[in-house]
Amino acid sequence: MPWTNKDYPPSMKNLPVKVRHKAIEIANTILEEGKLDEGAAIATGISKAKDAVADGTKKKAGSKNKS
Repeated sequence: MPWTNKDYPPSMKNLPVKVRHKAIEIANTILEEGKLDEGAAIATGISKAKDAVADGTKKKAGSKNKS
């Protein structure tokens, strides 16, 4: 069952909104591809989403310093 921004696993409840949206996207993709079961897809989605959002934040911060 694909998750949405209104219907997502309880383990994503306390994530920041940006991380949660990305985690849902990643977990749904993993499930669609049939690579992992739901539990592993959720854990992987959360981990990769945290990394992606952190990387995006670093890139934005770095671009502000360049003129």
